[in-house]
Amino acid sequence: MSYVFQDWAANKGNLKGRLVMVLFRLARPASLNKFLRVIWLPYLAFYKLFVEWFMCIELPHWTQVGSGFYLGHGHALVVNGCTVIGKNCFFRHSTTLGNIRREDGSYSGSPIIGDNVELGSNVCIIGEVRVGDNVRIGAGSVVVKDIPANSIAVGNPARVIKTLTPAKQSPQPELQEQ
Repeated sequence: MSYVFQDWAANKGNLKGRLVMVLFRLARPASLNKFLRVIWLPYLAFYKLFVEWFMCIELPHWTQVGSGFYLGHGHALVVNGCTVIGKNCFFRHSTTLGNIRREDGSYSGSPIIGDNVELGSNVCIIGEVRVGDNVRIGAGSVVVKDIPANSIAVGNPARVIKTLTPAKQSPQPELQEQ
């Protein structure tokens, strides 16, 4: 049961975030087992209808999301299902993590997000991009290149404006509104 509530404490005071993450954690096992997926089909349909259509949060159940995920404001979040998200991440509203459609019709890989990453609102991370651990990305940034660990990045295209020393970086970024 602790698996289902692994994001509960991170979303304290955030009922929508708690609800979405519990529903996501309940749906996630179906992506790991074909037999369970067939049995779980009615729940997966409910998840898609309720979370994606009604609550406007595209977080496919097969997405790999680490524990302690905080869903700030929980609206207009779009995550490609092949994205990997680390532990203790904080995503604000209107954030997109996706791949790129190439001229030949193929698609690039999806973003890989490290642990303790905080994204401001309206952040777009597009393509086969790696974001290191303990990174903060400012609101409205467009990330198309890798961001090294212990960095603060802003802009369009995003660029590192500050590198944090690991000794000064807390294990989990403060959860502050921007």
